[in-house]
Amino acid sequence: MKRTQTKAAKAQALTDGAALNTGLVVGSHGRHCVVETATGQRVICHPRGKKSQSVVGDRVRWQAATDEGTIERVETRRNLFYRQDEIRTKSFAANLDQVLILIAAEPEFSETQLTRALIAAEAEKIQPIIALNKSDLGAPFDLAWERLSPYRDMGYSMVPLSLKEAQLQADHPDQDRPLSPVAANGQAQLLQLLGGRTSLVLGPSGSGKSTLINSLVPGAQVVTGEISQALNSGKHTTTTTTWYWVDSIVSETEQRTALIDSPGFQEFGLHHIAPTQLAHLMPDIKAHASQCRFYNCTHLHEPGCGVLAQVEAETGLGAISARRHRIYKQLFDELGQQRW
Repeated sequence: MKRTQTKAAKAQALTDGAALNTGLVVGSHGRHCVVETATGQRVICHPRGKKSQSVVGDRVRWQAATDEGTIERVETRRNLFYRQDEIRTKSFAANLDQVLILIAAEPEFSETQLTRALIAAEAEKIQPIIALNKSDLGAPFDLAWERLSPYRDMGYSMVPLSLKEAQLQADHPDQDRPLSPVAANGQAQLLQLLGGRTSLVLGPSGSGKSTLINSLVPGAQVVTGEISQALNSGKHTTTTTTWYWVDSIVSETEQRTALIDSPGFQEFGLHHIAPTQLAHLMPDIKAHASQCRFYNCTHLHEPGCGVLAQVEAETGLGAISARRHRIYKQLFDELGQQRW
């Protein structure tokens, strides 16, 4: 009986957080993660059990064991940014202030994928920022920027970038390579938006995420290599999510700037969202959804629909672009095929 009580007491002590260390998850690959302590030390940790419950950005309680550790508890999250398809759920990061969605003028970006990422951010009440790369291309960039006009009208923060120019400037600091006015203004705007916040950098492969990270975080490749080696991810480094500090510690009370680099994606499932939620997560649709005759209007075919009345048509302009409404219909049909 005494032995049983001792075990119970130890278990209770762990549950209460006694003898546990606190830390921040800064790297994740499969079941393993890297936890950063308050002093900046980084420790490889494993989950208690077969399945990992922690993601980058989580605050955790962990138990030291030799030179590694075990995650005992994940602290309550403010939010969790993730996608879900028919087969599985992919969690990107937790406790975010904002999501930086990076797309490029060429090759042509998918507006549907952009919308999906924005909806996922809206669902978790995370502030999104849209950054369009390759302002140095001229006409192709102008066309892409114009395509994004509905998103500017909705109030999303929009940033024009030229990461090619920024990279050349960083690679040749001894040469006079001034950024173009658009690129310079965009870079200054981006730095202001990122300052003192934790931001997930999200975007399809080839959008320039690695270039952006390397231009903002000196030594980022070294950090990535160290975490990949620690997690033994090897050739699968691209599947590793990594936390980077953009600045050094200024004071204990001042919030630091952090970037989280995520793997590129080609698909972005929204199967965790009910079709009836969709209109409330798309600002241009939401703005007119309350003007419908029927309370359960789908905004697809009903008479007296306030949304349909605002969709632009060949006969005139509207507050909602026809492209955006087509995307809404596509997503509504897709999500409606699920069982809720």
